[in-house]
Amino acid sequence: MTIDRGKLVDAAARVYGEFGFRGATTRRIADEAGVNEITIFRQFGSKEALINEVVRTHAVRPPHPDLPIAPVDPQHELTEWAETVRAHMSDARSLIRRMMSEMEERPGVAPCVGEGPMHAAAQLHEYVARLSVHGFLPPLATSRAHDTPDRDAAASMLMSALFADAMGRDMMPTMYPQPAERAPAAYVRVFLAALGAQLPSSYTPAPSLRAGSV
Repeated sequence: MTIDRGKLVDAAARVYGEFGFRGATTRRIADEAGVNEITIFRQFGSKEALINEVVRTHAVRPPHPDLPIAPVDPQHELTEWAETVRAHMSDARSLIRRMMSEMEERPGVAPCVGEGPMHAAAQLHEYVARLSVHGFLPPLATSRAHDTPDRDAAASMLMSALFADAMGRDMMPTMYPQPAERAPAAYVRVFLAALGAQLPSSYTPAPSLRAGSV
């Protein structure tokens, strides 16, 4: 009988997210997956190898959509991207929280915790640079530093808002825009405003992005 490795990985992700590395015994994982415990060792060799596969597939680098090379509609493009980034982090929040709580005991997981968000942040920084090239952002001030939008800080604030929302909304719902599915659009509007983005005069937000919808 052939057992789908993905089924074992998904089961291990659920068990690890709930019980942590020590509590995620091969017996618990096997029961969750509905297989014999020996199947785990045949497929992966050890519990650690299985958990490493969980980390790699569920938390390392999610399939974020690419932001366009030539921006046309920054608010729409960024909102779609932000929705996907937030949704992935929210879906994986139990796993991410667990990895963060075990970083001192298992320091090897630290790069895995940050790789997904860091990849998304790199995408965002590159897109902001393209917004500037394509004329959506005002020229950087050269004579008065305090007039220059801090684009790196703005990008960091957007990423921080998405991460905090995904990790904390279920514990502190009143801290975040409501309803949850409209929050990414709200964060993107603040982000573009902070950058002084110059949207085309003909630009009309989609109904879900219009003022008052969040």
